[in-house]
Amino acid sequence: MSFENIIIGKDGKVVLREISEADLPKMGEYSNNTKVSENLRDRFPNPYTINDAKSFFKIVNEQNPKTFLAIEYEGEYVGNISLSVGSDVYRKSAEIGYFIGEPFWNRGITTKAVNLITKFGFEKLDIVRIYTVIFEYNKASQRVLEKCGFRKEAIFKDAIFKKGKLYNEIRFAKLKRDN
Repeated sequence: MSFENIIIGKDGKVVLREISEADLPKMGEYSNNTKVSENLRDRFPNPYTINDAKSFFKIVNEQNPKTFLAIEYEGEYVGNISLSVGSDVYRKSAEIGYFIGEPFWNRGITTKAVNLITKFGFEKLDIVRIYTVIFEYNKASQRVLEKCGFRKEAIFKDAIFKKGKLYNEIRFAKLKRDN
């Protein structure tokens, strides 16, 4: 089901577009999954309810420009992707974040979405560096980033406390000049 939202980018069956109120039921469903939340920061609610989706949507609607986007696959909402632009001396950098509903894993959707938002950041947001923080056990995201030309920059030992244990944080980044 396609919506009348602004499309940010398209690669075959994968589209990045503004998040719609019609996405919220699926957002709530796909987000309310421990396999999704275990790879995200603790501020991401677990369990995730439709009210959490509605609260998030209010925040997203206030953005200008909109940098929290829906990932659509074959006309259906499947997840979110975002660029959080830095401030002050970090204003030329942005952190990328994403999740995709488990039914859509291992289809190449996230790789296409990461490439699309990276292009958007470099071309439309005047960003020169896009980076992300990956938990060491999230091998799937590490593979996605490598396929998209991101390079491993650093490993921060015992920097993440998740699931009652300490884990390493792995930083990946891509520079506009290397794009």
